[in-house]
Amino acid sequence: MTDGVGGPAGELPVEPPTAALPMEPPTAAGVFGDQLAGARRYVELLAGEGVVRGLIGPREVPRLWERHVLNSVAVAEAVPHGARVVDVGSGAGLPGIPLALARPDLALTLVEPMARRVEFLTHVVEELGTDWSVVRGRAEERSVVRAVGQVDVVTARAVAPLPRLVGWVRGMLRPGAQLVALVGAKAAAEVPDLVPELTAAGMRDVHVRPVGADLGEAATQVVVMTRTGR
Repeated sequence: MTDGVGGPAGELPVEPPTAALPMEPPTAAGVFGDQLAGARRYVELLAGEGVVRGLIGPREVPRLWERHVLNSVAVAEAVPHGARVVDVGSGAGLPGIPLALARPDLALTLVEPMARRVEFLTHVVEELGTDWSVVRGRAEERSVVRAVGQVDVVTARAVAPLPRLVGWVRGMLRPGAQLVALVGAKAAAEVPDLVPELTAAGMRDVHVRPVGADLGEAATQVVVMTRTGR
């Protein structure tokens, strides 16, 4: 008989197994500095509990560093010093956690609606001993906006089409604050056609920005836009 948590009734669940970890790239030490141990532990958690919980596919484990962790760090170029950052639809903590590990000057809040993901994020925060906040809910919910307050930067990674994303997060952005969205090539190519709609939604200076050129294959692009003062 089991209790539904992976072992006989009355026994504590065992720590999930960790898949063979990917090789740490040479750039990691320079990117994370004093926080390298935290980045390594985060990769271990993604490869273990993250896979067990279905947050990361097993086939993604060999490329966790480049495709996920360093790819997320590339966002740092677009985030001003000392910013209050909220990572919406955070999932496994991407890009928020790698970003905050590489940039200890940032204050981070992770927003995620799904319970199993929130549990993972909370576990990561505790494991790494950080003061980051985890808020369960959807970015557009009033309770979440009240809990988070208005911030300097909202980050997102493949959460939703840009017009929908802006509608969800605009309440968290103070006038002059920025939305920094990690997007794929197709979404980036569509940005010029979306500028009128995004402008009508209260955003300005909408542009695609390459980031992470010194990160090799982890280099990527983000869409950056600023909330108007209206």
